Amino acid sequence: MSKQAAIIGTTTWGTTLAILLAQNDIPVTLLARSEAEARTLSSQRRNARFLPDAPFPGHLSVSSELESTLRDTDLVVVAVPSDRLRANVQRITPHLQPGTIVLSATKGLELPTARRMSQVLEDELPASLHAGICVLSGPNLAKEIVQGKPASTLIAGKDPDAAEIAQNALMSANFRVYTSDDVPGVELAGALKNIVALGAGIGDGMDAGENAKAAFITRGLAEMTRLGVAAGADPMTFAGLAGLGDVVATCSSRLSRNRHVGEQLAKGKTWPEIRSSMDNVAEGVNATQAALVLAKNLGVEMPIAEMASRVLFDGLSPRKAMTELMSRPARSER
Repeated sequence: MSKQAAIIGTTTWGTTLAILLAQNDIPVTLLARSEAEARTLSSQRRNARFLPDAPFPGHLSVSSELESTLRDTDLVVVAVPSDRLRANVQRITPHLQPGTIVLSATKGLELPTARRMSQVLEDELPASLHAGICVLSGPNLAKEIVQGKPASTLIAGKDPDAAEIAQNALMSANFRVYTSDDVPGVELAGALKNIVALGAGIGDGMDAGENAKAAFITRGLAEMTRLGVAAGADPMTFAGLAGLGDVVATCSSRLSRNRHVGEQLAKGKTWPEIRSSMDNVAEGVNATQAALVLAKNLGVEMPIAEMASRVLFDGLSPRKAMTELMSRPARSER
């Protein structure tokens, strides 16, 4: 198990993971973006912006000092939006110690490169730290987890020992952690399910019904798997926690940010209007664009992602998008 951990990102999910580690008696430091933010979080002993009802355990501290925090840290969890991950990794890399495990908890793809988060980590980290790169993804609605409700997740890494260390650090009576060696599959499942959640939210906002939602989720999962396999992933990963599990959670829960965006689109709001009203990031928006870049490179057809992109950025009405999807030529399911 990790001896000391640090969380990069005072996000809802980053704060939740910090609390989980601290509850497991692991000294963990939440790295704030500024000294002022660190002072506020330290004095309030909670993240009042994102998780006001979740007090910090005793083993959780807050700092803005990279060098002193990372000097003795053997597990670093990066939980920042995908468009800020590279900059954050560049910032911490000079201070990481040999043997440090770097765990990405970000469910997204980088724009415009369409690179997965572990690939961004490999771009920025020295080769000596590549073996310790792991990724975390699963049906993990942070506000439920921080309330102590039972949940499971998946940690994938090329090095099974590194994945096991991260697994043991986070495992608890209410948070069950599994491991995998399918890094591409786990990452792509976590990013692509957000696109499906956008569409499911649109369907809910239009009161399309449960039959339509079930069909949409199933075809969305097929689309996710198709791109994943083309990118070298194991198709079975998409039937597991990072795939089907996360799709079910984000397409059905009112806590899902991406589902919320879809609902608002169905009510006639534009993406800029929705974005301005949100505190947290909806990763499905960028993932839609990045997935289409990846799909083009790999020669994969993604009609759901294409429709989502047209609704978000080209002014296509949600009702017209649904009509176009339903009017596609008849074909075999497989």
